[in-house]
Amino acid sequence: MPGYWILKSEPSTYSYADLERDGRTVWDGIRNAQALIHVRSMKQGDRALFYHTGAEKAIVGIARIASDPYPDPKAAGDKLVVVDLVPDQILKRPIPLAEIKADRAFAALGLVRHARLSVVPVSPAQWKRLLAAGGGR
Repeated sequence: MPGYWILKSEPSTYSYADLERDGRTVWDGIRNAQALIHVRSMKQGDRALFYHTGAEKAIVGIARIASDPYPDPKAAGDKLVVVDLVPDQILKRPIPLAEIKADRAFAALGLVRHARLSVVPVSPAQWKRLLAAGGGR
């Protein structure tokens, strides 16, 4: 069974449109210990919702984890890990954070409970509900 994640990025730094343009990227820059634990738990084939932070504050697309975690090639040692990411689809409708917070079904969602983490897991039930809200498949 695939895992499900939310990956957060400031769109002025790296947006979902950038991921679509590039076709593949190394998802790096994660320094928080809890977020790194989540990255280490990822598996090739997992799916991720791509969340734009900053002024937008919305889930905008779906990506796939294209590799198992591996040591960050830009860092010394093996403390920092990365995964490769490929685009899957842009959502038909972005899902604003305010809408997610207003839905009691998402009270335990990492995006709501641990707002500062850049990588959070999503349960299968939450995943289905979020896809339905955004018109994704």
